[in-house]
Amino acid sequence: MSENPHPPEPTPTPGPQPEPLRLFGTTWLHHDNGYTLRRIGTSVGSLAAAVAGCLVLRFAYQGLQIADVGGIVGTLIIVMFAICSAIAFRKTWEGFTARPTDPARDQSLRSLKTIGFVGSLLAYFFRSLTEAPGEKLHRQEYETALAQYNRRRGSRTGNPAARKKNPKRK
Repeated sequence: MSENPHPPEPTPTPGPQPEPLRLFGTTWLHHDNGYTLRRIGTSVGSLAAAVAGCLVLRFAYQGLQIADVGGIVGTLIIVMFAICSAIAFRKTWEGFTARPTDPARDQSLRSLKTIGFVGSLLAYFFRSLTEAPGEKLHRQEYETALAQYNRRRGSRTGNPAARKKNPKRK
């Protein structure tokens, strides 16, 4: 007789389910199962990745200096990364509080956010100091869905089969 190595999954409760967040799963809902440690790890990890990214960019800039490409190219590179990082920070920060109104526009900015990855990492770092990134948005959406579910469910009381049927008119 072999035992099942995986216990059966609990049956999901009826109604809306919380949407999992990257790196946090659904621990953001009740702040359980290592939520605080995950937030600390996210903060430290995103800051370390931003610092590492800045070092890589510095090495690239030093490579341009060694290649003696000229002052204007070096200045353009710095300005480009600064602008892209600012745009990436802003768009990432906005993504934590609201869904994009125009997904096509958000998709077209993907390359700018990739170039300005340092800005995205810094936005992730600063948001994880106060909450799981995206927690506020997901909490609002979940509570709205839960309230709508409870309203719909509350209006259906009793057994519909036990209701009296209207008498037929002759």
